[in-house]
Amino acid sequence: QFPFGRRLPCDIYWHGVSFHDSNIFSGQVNKFPGMMETVRKITLSRAMRIMHGLFPQEYNFYPRSWILPEELPLFVAEVRVMKDSNPSWKPTFIVKPDGGCQGDGIYLIKDPSDIRLTGSIQSRPAVVQEYICKPLLVDNLKFDIRLYVLLKSLEPLEIYIAKDGLSRFCTEPYQEPTLKNLHQVFMHLTNYSLNIHSGNFIHSASVNTGSKRTFSSILCRLSSRGADIKKLWSDIISLVIKTIIALTPELKVYYQSDIPAGKPGPTCFQILGFDILLLKNLKPMLLEVNANPSMRIEHEQELSPGVFENVPSPVDEEVKVAVIRDTLRLVDPQKRKRKDTHGLVSTRGVSVAGDELPAPCQSLPSAVLCCRCQSLEQAPGASQELPDAPPSPEAALPSLCLKQVFPKYAKQFSYLRLVDRVAALFIRFLGVKGTTKLGPTGFRTFIRNCKLSNSNFSMAAVDILYIDITRRWNSMAIDHKESGMCLQAFVEAFFCLAQKKYKSLPRHKQVESLIELCECRLAALRGKRLLWGCQG
Repeated sequence: QFPFGRRLPCDIYWHGVSFHDSNIFSGQVNKFPGMMETVRKITLSRAMRIMHGLFPQEYNFYPRSWILPEELPLFVAEVRVMKDSNPSWKPTFIVKPDGGCQGDGIYLIKDPSDIRLTGSIQSRPAVVQEYICKPLLVDNLKFDIRLYVLLKSLEPLEIYIAKDGLSRFCTEPYQEPTLKNLHQVFMHLTNYSLNIHSGNFIHSASVNTGSKRTFSSILCRLSSRGADIKKLWSDIISLVIKTIIALTPELKVYYQSDIPAGKPGPTCFQILGFDILLLKNLKPMLLEVNANPSMRIEHEQELSPGVFENVPSPVDEEVKVAVIRDTLRLVDPQKRKRKDTHGLVSTRGVSVAGDELPAPCQSLPSAVLCCRCQSLEQAPGASQELPDAPPSPEAALPSLCLKQVFPKYAKQFSYLRLVDRVAALFIRFLGVKGTTKLGPTGFRTFIRNCKLSNSNFSMAAVDILYIDITRRWNSMAIDHKESGMCLQAFVEAFFCLAQKKYKSLPRHKQVESLIELCECRLAALRGKRLLWGCQG
């Protein structure tokens, strides 16, 4: 452990909470720069909204959302219109603080006027969403699914999903929301950290009973009722891939800021926790994405008043040990070396910063945990004949619990990556290394190089577009450290330009056409510069 940062070179560097070490020049880090910011409720909701605007049929798995406080008037107006058009509509909404976790600050409302307009709403922004009133129930209880997703690489994109997850149950029988039961958190909120305090919470030694069970046990139960489990898994995989595609543009901006191209730096990977709710028809709905899912495999048990001890949790151990173990197997930098040298590996190991290795690691074989095997170095002049290869450490381990879903299914989903290509244009014109905001000069250069100005859209109009959009987005930002145009503001400006140029096309075709035009003109400009360089 290195609580104050790394002091020795290592192959795998395991941060406790977030990417925060600028002195890493090699190896692999278990966190992506900016991941915590990217999966916050407001940023996630904005990313999903952008994708829904482009592909409404593909991104219909995230509840309709409004951002508070800036969209409160819009929320009130839209709800009024929907109620007027459908008087029988009796909605319920759920308010979630942007930076909240473990159920902190979440509450249900029946009307926009019920939002708690205290001073904290300004200092603590929130997302308000349509509450899903008709979830799938098991034993008359509402539950959600925590699935573990490994983002192994950002470029190229590589995604793995754990074959099993956790099903976390409420502890009061479910009833659809009414004014009388809105405040019954044990009925409506599935958060483990809330329900653990319920007198009805059941710690079970079995993976298919109690208040926390394996997802596979739920699937077995559904299968016995004739449910199409293959389709359910296919829908979940689709949801995960589409969500990651929505998040990668923002992540790439943070990545190039912390680890600029062309400079020595680590590669990154990260385990994410996807919280998913099933509807009665088995359609999966995304609730949120957690950048730091708990990897504890025990829970506290009160032996006597005020005296607690940690007790193993079979359900957590069943799922989490496999996720940690197989993540380390997949990112093991020595795997290729073992193949090349008949099992000879370096003695460098895993470094831990700011936090202990997650509890499941205590259960891992040492060869996997630390990537440490004795190096069989030969003295100069010794025989070059290698001994017989020792058994591979992999041979003693179970098959991988992590299933690759991307690039395996890239063909089905690559057409959705339009905003990724817009982000590549944004990053190209940032100019200054380490920045995440585009200045006015960079925006003008983008317009000029892509030849987007004309008699109907002058450079003066370009400046006005930049100022208007940037000012509005900066007024909504929580962090005012850096001035300029953020990625989401650039995406809005880009969509505006696409609409001006290709009015008759549907939205995604407008954006795709402008991307192709920009990429083509920038490639031609690069070719000219190379030609001029050769002539010079």
